[in-house]
Amino acid sequence: MPLSRIVLSSGRSIELTELRMSSTYAGMLEGYPCKPINDMTVRGLQQQAEHAFPSTPVHVVAPSCEYPDQTAGAFGPVEVLPAVACIGVFRSAVVAPVLDPLLHRSALAVVWFQAAVEVPSAKNADIALHRMRWEALAQDYEL
Repeated sequence: MPLSRIVLSSGRSIELTELRMSSTYAGMLEGYPCKPINDMTVRGLQQQAEHAFPSTPVHVVAPSCEYPDQTAGAFGPVEVLPAVACIGVFRSAVVAPVLDPLLHRSALAVVWFQAAVEVPSAKNADIALHRMRWEALAQDYEL
């Protein structure tokens, strides 16, 4: 049973089958949130997803950032990602129309950030999740 269902802008329904959440800045011991730190955080999450789901393509949703303080420090201005870092696996019907829909499905691992600890659903999922181009990003697999 899926954790959640989301209907993409294209009309395709996708199911969230696995979800991993963590605090975006949990391991940060020194410094402050800034572009170099955020870039490393995003790359690290992408690598975690690639390692955890090696047979599934990984897509990173470009995160939105806030700039609460325009005073630049040693690494540039403060740039804050949303509080919750997410890695999720979504599944849907096949992408390739030549495949038997009874024997095949499509999958995509997705990295994104969100403000609160909640399972994304049709009502509260970030608009960027709804706009994913599933047909270009996901990969079919045999059941």
